[in-house]
Amino acid sequence: MSEIRFSSKEHEKFFYQMLAKCGKHDSYYSSFFYCVGISEDTRNHVDRMFDFKERLIKPEALHEGWQTGGSARLTRLAFNLWNGYVEKGEESLSTPYEMFDCGHAPYFYEAIRIKYPEYCRELPQMNKKETNHER
Repeated sequence: MSEIRFSSKEHEKFFYQMLAKCGKHDSYYSSFFYCVGISEDTRNHVDRMFDFKERLIKPEALHEGWQTGGSARLTRLAFNLWNGYVEKGEESLSTPYEMFDCGHAPYFYEAIRIKYPEYCRELPQMNKKETNHER
């Protein structure tokens, strides 16, 4: 996998600290903690979102008072990358249309790339003739 792009030094530091804390570096932990680390709000509340002892997400964190629109998007994506979680009755909030409508979107792509490295590979370059499609 190519180099991971972080939103800040704090994001990068958090990511590696959380992986060390869990002792796991698989795609589940990596994509979850990458996502949670994007924002200071979610970094500061990681214990509200993840049970380190049981190694489970805490879905109730989506409804806590500290959540903002942006942090809720991060939390939803992190939960979904962890185990496919989508909140019952709020499924529409987990669509790309809703989730990617924020400044964190470039890092969301990175989180997905971390989760699915075998599918998120560089595509071969195509010449102009091949890419010129009529609609």
